[in-house]
Amino acid sequence: MDASEYLKSRVEDQISWYDKKSQWNQKLFKMLQATIIISASLIPLLIGYSTHGLIKFAIGFLGSLTAILSGILSLFRFKEHWTEYRTTSETLKHEKYLYLTGKGPYAVDDPFSILVERTETLISRENTKWYEWRIQLPSATELNPVSLSG
Repeated sequence: MDASEYLKSRVEDQISWYDKKSQWNQKLFKMLQATIIISASLIPLLIGYSTHGLIKFAIGFLGSLTAILSGILSLFRFKEHWTEYRTTSETLKHEKYLYLTGKGPYAVDDPFSILVERTETLISRENTKWYEWRIQLPSATELNPVSLSG
């Protein structure tokens, strides 16, 4: 594989992937966080009108919604993924431009091998972080308070 093919099929592909994942995680984080803020803010307002049964239900629902969404944000770490993926995308862009201009670590006789090594190390490190996060997630049976074994 030559340098132009590697830049296109690997580096550009990974920049695009991390960029899209960063945007998705950012949108999800902001949407869930805004919903938590609005839900939590409505509870004190509604307490003043809590004589009606429907209002009491709404207060309970908003409290539960706030707790559930807070748990989801904590469990799935959308903010952390957003910033990690953005950093990886920007670092890959940085490496690409240093390589294309022959600056920094690429001001040597064989810059392509250095590009490959640094890019693959960066991608591998990100994959390792994702895997470590993934194996720390509780399984469905760990989330279920009722024992399935009887």
